[in-house]
Parts: sequence; structure tokens; C-alpha cells
Amino acid sequence: MKDLVTEIVKALVDQPEEVKVNEIVADYTSVLEIRVARTDMGKVIGKQGRTAQAIRTILSAASGKAGKRYILEIVE
Repeated sequence: MKDLVTEIVKALVDQPEEVKVNEIVADYTSVLEIRVARTDMGKVIGKQGRTAQAIRTILSAASGKAGKRYILEIVE
């Protein structure tokens, strides 16, 4: 899942080398923290959070087969 989110976010931003995804693993839930360059923050969030919500939807659909819950956080 970490690789999936990394590839999606790198395709959206202008500075893909600045993209960092950190995974915090718990029993049934994992948190994916995304860090991007400050200038790319708006591109990842999107208008009214639509892009971020779309990434969360893809993550939710992909995590169904894994049997785990993933939470996406965008960190400044």
C-alpha cells in the first residue's frame, strides 16, 4: 500500500523527489503519512480536499483485499 500511495502522489506533484511516505503499523490499522514539498501541498489536497479524498478511496478499495484498515494523513 505504501508503494501504491507513493506512486500516486509522485505523479501529482512537481517535485517527486520530495515525496516521503511513512507507514506506522498497528494490529489491524496502518497509518500512511505523506510528506511533500510545501509548494506541492495544494496539489495533493486538491480543491475542497477532492484529490486527497480520491486517494483515500483508492486506498480503501485496495486495502479490502489485504484485510487491514489504512488511514491517510497529509503532514506539513
